[in-house]
Amino acid sequence: MSSLLALQKNELPQVESQIRNFIHTHTVNEQLKESMLYSVDAGGKRLRPLLVLATVNALGQKSTSQTYQIAAALEMIHTYSLIHDDLPAMDNDDLRRGRATNHIIFGDALAILAGDALLTGAFELITETELTAQKKNRLLQLLSHSAGANGMVAGQVWDIQSEQEDLTFAELANLHQKKTGALIRFAVVSGGILTDQEEQVLSKLDDFAAHLGLAFQIRDDLLDELATTEQMGKKTQKDNAAGKNTYPTLLGIEKAKSALTTEITQARKVLNDISFTAFKPVFLEEIIKLFEL
Repeated sequence: MSSLLALQKNELPQVESQIRNFIHTHTVNEQLKESMLYSVDAGGKRLRPLLVLATVNALGQKSTSQTYQIAAALEMIHTYSLIHDDLPAMDNDDLRRGRATNHIIFGDALAILAGDALLTGAFELITETELTAQKKNRLLQLLSHSAGANGMVAGQVWDIQSEQEDLTFAELANLHQKKTGALIRFAVVSGGILTDQEEQVLSKLDDFAAHLGLAFQIRDDLLDELATTEQMGKKTQKDNAAGKNTYPTLLGIEKAKSALTTEITQARKVLNDISFTAFKPVFLEEIIKLFEL
């Protein structure tokens, strides 16, 4: 078993337990609870919480209950975003992670409210962590920024508004730095905040995560073209039909693969630039390998 698989097996269940426990103890309506748990229990790669855990480990510390809570809050926001993305008014998807999307099972209204509850619950969960007020406030501010109108939501709006338009590579990369990259950057930087890193290290971690986030999106766009619905657990080749901007559409398959390689190389370079004795990014290096095609 690889070290990353061991991390997934031994520590991700702690994150998922935090999410489920929060939902069970903070949700009074049983149907709302069922809808929230339906999407949480659908599984997925859990990349964002995994990045929190891997970063804390790379910085020479062991994960604590506080680490699991921050990772859980992040995954709750990611899950809310998927529920809302799948709605008819957004991407209109009926399949997510190999099964029917939330609104197909529970209806649009309850799906929207389940997403709302996961979003707001994420911030409540952070307020309940046993962290210093300064650290807690910084994490709340950073997550609000990453998920909100200057982060993920901004990217989602731009994605919708740019349908049927031709974006440049720089514009598309900027869109995805917000839509996809913002939460990935939070995942890595939050690991630095939790372990009390200096600003110079936090800046390097943010730079690393920016390249990683772009690599993630380029790879996702390529898989949408090259993989099957069964392999992806969701319908593929929908982006072209919707007139969305993707890297294969903009660059072609081979140049998109080259762009992916460039971002992976840059991510590794930044990681290598973080040089102090305690820094051992074994898990982060394994995560980078997952992005290769």
